[in-house]
Amino acid sequence: MKRYDVTILGATGLVGQEFIKVLVERNFPMSNLRLLASDRSAGKRISVDHKEVEVREAVPEEFQGTEIVLVSGGNDVSRRFSPMAAQGGAVVVDNSSAFRMDPEVPLVVPEVNPEDIGRNKGIIANPNCSTIQMVVALYPLHKVNPIRRIVVDTYQSVSGAGLAAIEEMRTQARDVLDGRPARSQAFPYQIAFNLLPEIDVFLDSGYTKEEWKMIEETRKIMHAPEMAISATCVRVPVLVAHSEAVHVEFAHPMSPEEARQILSGAPGVKVVDDPSRRLYPQPWDAAGRDDVLVGRIRRDNSHPNGLAMWVVADNLRKGAALNAIQIAEEVARRGLVPTGGRR
Repeated sequence: MKRYDVTILGATGLVGQEFIKVLVERNFPMSNLRLLASDRSAGKRISVDHKEVEVREAVPEEFQGTEIVLVSGGNDVSRRFSPMAAQGGAVVVDNSSAFRMDPEVPLVVPEVNPEDIGRNKGIIANPNCSTIQMVVALYPLHKVNPIRRIVVDTYQSVSGAGLAAIEEMRTQARDVLDGRPARSQAFPYQIAFNLLPEIDVFLDSGYTKEEWKMIEETRKIMHAPEMAISATCVRVPVLVAHSEAVHVEFAHPMSPEEARQILSGAPGVKVVDDPSRRLYPQPWDAAGRDDVLVGRIRRDNSHPNGLAMWVVADNLRKGAALNAIQIAEEVARRGLVPTGGRR
């Protein structure tokens, strides 16, 4: 089996750390692993499969000879380094939003549109975490009974905003319980014991950019440019795993029983749905798991062709690192990593 020179850009962040964990767990065929980050993190040592690897500063020379690059460093970092790595002959899987809506860049969830990987020109975009879990749950149903409309409300964990957000929630929770005022930096308001219906910036439409991402990315991934979608994205005081209340209108009626049967055989999905035993997906159960959990599947009484469901997944794994590495695995399986130098 061919083995690849792999580089992680943003190796010290939450998603970068998850990249390392998933690569090792899935035994990705690596001949070498480079860990890159900002100059502030250069020199740190990270344990990778019981070996210490030094983090190096992300500079252009560090990408020479690498074959697969996993990027999780923010839009500015991606715009600088991802095209550079691709031009040098690597396949880049980029976790930022910088290239997702570029018509020349495939936006991929391997359970949904793996064929799009074949048209990459060096960069493949990893979708938004909330988008990924929703399309993994909905696409198997869409193949059987085309979806006409989606209304989704998300309940997104603080880990989606990074390590500083996690620490802020923990500190605020202690302060509030001890009767002290909560200070906010990572979020505009207190997140402990609170909900914030604001993720990313507000657009002129009244939607946030996070909500716009869900709408446009879902259309692109599912090749359904006319699909009617509305989203409300809410930050909640949960450490890991995003939850979604999803209401779907199909072309034809679909029973909850049929939906459960379809989803029970769908890749990447686990049905957890038995109200009589109070079995339904929860963030606590989803954290650390690869599957997208789906439950509370029921008829939407507001529309004869409608279903409602509850979808939960680990935003750091399937919502980021795992999906990116599944893309890299598909790239390797298809032999799409260039050899012999530059493109």
